[in-house]
Amino acid sequence: MAAAEVVESGKVGMRAVVLQQYAVSLDGFSCADDSEFQSFVFALDDPALDEAFIDLLGRASTHVMGRVAYEGMSRHFPGLAGPVADAMNAVPKVVFSKSLASADWPDSRVARGDLAEEIGALKSEGDGEILAHGGYRLAQSLVRQGLVDVIRLFVFPVALGHGTSIFAGVDRLTPYHLASSTPFPSGVVLQVLSRDRPLD
Repeated sequence: MAAAEVVESGKVGMRAVVLQQYAVSLDGFSCADDSEFQSFVFALDDPALDEAFIDLLGRASTHVMGRVAYEGMSRHFPGLAGPVADAMNAVPKVVFSKSLASADWPDSRVARGDLAEEIGALKSEGDGEILAHGGYRLAQSLVRQGLVDVIRLFVFPVALGHGTSIFAGVDRLTPYHLASSTPFPSGVVLQVLSRDRPLD
């Protein structure tokens, strides 16, 4: 399936909160920095996967993240060029943190209020997707509080046996609707899911 079709298959309504996890293992664990899994991800050569990821990234009109994710990205992307860096640098960013003193990455601000209230305010502003990158604690809080409209999981063909899941702490059965499942030549599968309603 072409990248444009992948984007269309994950189409959502205006100002949806989309939690996107780029590297998830078959047994549901996220990719940790400086891990064997991360080395596997970086070594993968799949132009179709790269194109789909870039197209989906371009749907965001706001990026949201936790402090750790923000600090890593804000050290990496400013000053870089290319489609991923351009998307991250050009789009407004909101970092959820009680401890971060300031957000110096251009077009960034710190959100210190109640998570549900802050997300509600973002959803009422403008158009386009609110793309949540994590890290783990923010992703888990968004899922637990039911603040995510769509989940995009890039599932890699590896099993880890242990690790961190964005669904940690979920205390009840939570059905999801599978909107699309798109395989890539490398064996990665993009799953697009909606928490409580089918996607249009």
